[in-house]
Amino acid sequence: MADASTPVGALKDGIRRFASARGWEPYHTPKNLAMALASEVGELCDILRWLTADESVAATRDAALREAMADELADIANIVLLLSDHTGIDLSDAIAAKMVKNAIKYPPPGG
Repeated sequence: MADASTPVGALKDGIRRFASARGWEPYHTPKNLAMALASEVGELCDILRWLTADESVAATRDAALREAMADELADIANIVLLLSDHTGIDLSDAIAAKMVKNAIKYPPPGG
């Protein structure tokens, strides 16, 4: 698990302190965090829902839409970090292992 000396560890520490100061730990079970994650992803989808592919790309250049997307991405990342913390899953290890699996499952064309 990342410690406070790593960028991810520092983020986890900050999120942990924020939640602790508000007494939210009892609600941060894996089930509740997964449901919260789905809700936050839904909020990001809501911003982009009826846009065409080109409009969604253009939305990244609109200050208000970009800020709204950034807020939702931050909420998503916060919950992912909390879920990682509460399950004891090291994200760096999990991502590295999944990349190996994906390379086998999805080899490059002609490879």
